[in-house]
Amino acid sequence: MSNSNQHESKESSETSSPPELQSSIHDPQHVPRSMSKELTPFQRMFSDPNLPPQPQQSLQDPIPKLTPFQRMFSKQIPPPQPTVQSRVPQLRPFHFQPIFSHPVPRPRPLIPPLQQPILYFPPRPSHPPPPSPPYQPPRVRARLNLPSEKSETIPIPFPWATNRRASIHSIHYLRQNGIVNITGDVQCKRCDAAFQMSFDVREKFPELWTYILENRQFMNDRAPPNVWMNPTLPDCVHCNQENCVKPIIAKKKKNINWLFLLLGQLLGCCNLAQLKYCCKHTNNHRTGAKDRVLYLTYLALCKQLDSTGPFNV
Repeated sequence: MSNSNQHESKESSETSSPPELQSSIHDPQHVPRSMSKELTPFQRMFSDPNLPPQPQQSLQDPIPKLTPFQRMFSKQIPPPQPTVQSRVPQLRPFHFQPIFSHPVPRPRPLIPPLQQPILYFPPRPSHPPPPSPPYQPPRVRARLNLPSEKSETIPIPFPWATNRRASIHSIHYLRQNGIVNITGDVQCKRCDAAFQMSFDVREKFPELWTYILENRQFMNDRAPPNVWMNPTLPDCVHCNQENCVKPIIAKKKKNINWLFLLLGQLLGCCNLAQLKYCCKHTNNHRTGAKDRVLYLTYLALCKQLDSTGPFNV
């Protein structure tokens, strides 16, 4: 009884099914449109391989339309701008040419075009040029007959001096001839009294000799400023003033009393020209400052008195 009922229900279901479904059952290739829409792509692969795939619906939700009131409180998204496609530069085709396909032409020398020479004709002067001066031979300058240099010999100015300029006798000559006291003219700067003063060569020269021997290494080839450059003057015997008697130096350099100034250590009273005169005629270097020339003058005169002393320059 039950089997018969089931069989009847199947028949009733087959009879009650719509004609489209029945046709699909009998013809598996015929699928209704309603069913094809319901099938997934995975199911469609097994249902009908010849059937083209249906376009998929976009998963993104459509943008809902906002009311004007909602648009006031929503962020305005700028509309998408169209993309600008950049132009791709087209490459020119490269035509390769083998090296040895054609012979390389030799470079031709550039020959400038021939140009006509430019001729220049100076304008003719309106007046004839003046005549050229007559030829004169070069002038020969005659040498002037300059006066001869001054002679080295002079009249003997003092007994202790020689007949040569800026030259004195040695200490041995003075002792042998009894020339002991060396006199000279002086004048007081306070009372203007002029008189003669003498120095004993036997006392003054040993003092000077000892001073040079002890202090020469500290002089540095310069005259000491407090002893020779600014010497201490003798005292006046008339007004009894100290450090006021200066020597009277002759205007002519050949008449200067060099030995008197040396023994009194008064050579610093001479000017630079007078000191250079002494160095010139004693064959010493005479250029430089006064302290340098004064130092050489002291050593030159001391060497004339005693050639064996420590007076080599």
